Amino acid sequence: MDGLQNYTLFLLCALLPWNYFSGVVNGGMGALTGNANLIKKTAFPRQHLVLAASAALFVTFTIEMAVLLLALVVFGVNPLLWIVPTLVLMVLLAVFATGLGLVFAVANVYFRDSAHFVAIGLQVLFYATPVIYPITLVQDVSPDSLVARFHIDSLYFANPLVHYVEAFRDLLYEQAVPSLTTIAVVVGCAIASLWLGLAVFNRFSGRLAEEL
Repeated sequence: MDGLQNYTLFLLCALLPWNYFSGVVNGGMGALTGNANLIKKTAFPRQHLVLAASAALFVTFTIEMAVLLLALVVFGVNPLLWIVPTLVLMVLLAVFATGLGLVFAVANVYFRDSAHFVAIGLQVLFYATPVIYPITLVQDVSPDSLVARFHIDSLYFANPLVHYVEAFRDLLYEQAVPSLTTIAVVVGCAIASLWLGLAVFNRFSGRLAEEL
């Protein structure tokens, strides 16, 4: 299916995952500072606050994706065979986003100005991810040399969200199995992000009440 022929569906297949990701990152940043009184008065696993924010947004994400599936059916696309792989991909995105949410939640406690930098970073990341444009716009760039081509590809595809977004589009819009490289990246990034998030959170969670 050509994205230019049905840009609305093309856009939504990437925009909904992006909105969920950015929502988890922003929600994670406020999960601890927004519950400072609770953290100071009650002893409980503080990471549950970030996990709860991510889970609540995941419910909304699931509903939005269900509506998107109905829209795809209305426009003549049959996504039924791809529902299970899409659910798996949604869980992988949730794990990836939650891991980063844990990191930024701690960062926002120790460095209160970090929220401003993250907001700017998300804006840059949005345009560095093929959400509103097809990835072919980047792939079709013709630099003057192979070295420049290598640097463009290396920098652009180092963004994990490029692979997550393309995986959603492959499954729902193109109705195709993502490449092995894409599958490896989304699985690997999800595992690495969660490990990093838990490691950072456990390392700095001991003084959260004092810092708040």
